[in-house]
Order: sequence, then C-alpha cells, then structure tokens
Amino acid sequence: MHLPHGKKIYFASDQHFGAPTRELSIPREQKFVKWLDQIKEDAGVIFLLGDLFDFWFEYKTVIPKGFVRVFGKLAEIRDSGIPIYFFVGNHDLWMHDYFEKELNIPVYHDNQEYTFGNKTFLVGHGDGKGPGDKGYKRMKKVFASPFSKWLYRWLHPDVGVKIAQYLSVKNKLISGEADVKFLGEDNEWLVLYAKRKLEKKHYNYFVFGHRHLPMKISVGENSTYINLGDWIGYFTYGVFDGETFELLEFKD
Repeated sequence: MHLPHGKKIYFASDQHFGAPTRELSIPREQKFVKWLDQIKEDAGVIFLLGDLFDFWFEYKTVIPKGFVRVFGKLAEIRDSGIPIYFFVGNHDLWMHDYFEKELNIPVYHDNQEYTFGNKTFLVGHGDGKGPGDKGYKRMKKVFASPFSKWLYRWLHPDVGVKIAQYLSVKNKLISGEADVKFLGEDNEWLVLYAKRKLEKKHYNYFVFGHRHLPMKISVGENSTYINLGDWIGYFTYGVFDGETFELLEFKD
C-alpha cells in the first residue's frame, strides 16, 4: 500500500462509545471527533481497531441510535478520499455491512496484513488470540455463529439493545482495573501471540487493541508489538510516518 509523501497512518482502538451511559459517553465522543479533525490534515490511512461502540448489533433495518457526531465525521473524512479500515472487536462483534454501505468503510472480522514501504504490519483487534482464555474463545464462536445472530434478531430492538448494553457495560474491561495492569512480557498473551507468529513469518509491527493498556514491546529483531490503549482513560493512538511508529496521547 502506497503512503503519499508527507502523509501518516493513524491507529486507534477501544473507544467504547455508549458506556457507561450515552450521556457520559458524549464528552469522549466529542474528544474523538476533535482528534479525527486534527489528523485528517495529514492522514493517508486511518485504522480503527474495534470496540468503537460498547455494544453494536445490526438488525436488517435497525441500528442502535446515537453516535451522530462520530458517524458524521467518519463520513466526512471518507468522502474526502482518505481510506478508513474498521476491525470489529468483541463489543461490536455483530457488525455486518452498515459501515460498508453507508460510510464506504471496509469491515474486517480477523487480522489483516499490510505493507507500507518496506515495513510489514499485522493488524487486528486482538481478542481471542494467543494462548489461554479458552472459555472466551468458545463463547466467541457461539456468539459469532450465523444461528446466534439470527436468533437474536427475533428480539425486539428495544429489548435486545437494552439487554446487551446492560451486559456490555458490566464488562470488566470497563468497570475494573485488573485488566489494565501490565502482566509482564511472559504473561501478556498478545506478546506471546506475536512471538509465535514470528516463527513462521516476519512482521515489523503487530498492532492490536483490546487490552486497554498502551504498550510498545520488542518481540524480535526489528519487530515490535504495539497495543493502542483506549479512549476511556488513556486517549492514546498510534501513528506511523513511513519510517517510525509512535504511541501518543491526544490532549484536548
């Protein structure tokens, strides 16, 4: 993928808009929109790596209401010609084709490989990767199955969205602190996942979200694992200028 001279690649993840309530989420949405306004001046590509919403489900003719500021800004940026790529997370797992049809933003449900200049990237949300967490991996298969989605659609949207929002906000990544503590390189499962992938193929950068903790860790010779943090407490994002990758904090 060609990166025009003077342009940069931006990465962000785990905004969880809608949590803990729609009203309390709005200031974070406004801050994110300001960030998008700032980066559109030199963005060559924008990657959103999942959990943009704390809950998302697409019925055939209905989506969760709200998030107008975010949708409007993404539409404006995409219409200006800047590519945006979206990777579903575990909270917006049930995203289908709304982004593709309404915003012209491709949606991916698994990792993707990219090459910018002479640098190779493996990009994704990060949930369900690496060793352990077998319970979640089994649960994800159930929730991601076409039958589960078909069954859930039979719930009236007012009921289905309300139940899912309640359960989603109770998720420990939002309400607890245990999962935003560094576990050490030997226990960070996405670090272990990156090292395992390097046994078969070299990547310069592994870029993920999901952990809600900003991290930049060497995983091999000329290979770095980056976790983007979140837009709940850290407001961090990644930027690649064609040569180097930085993990930065957005300050309003």
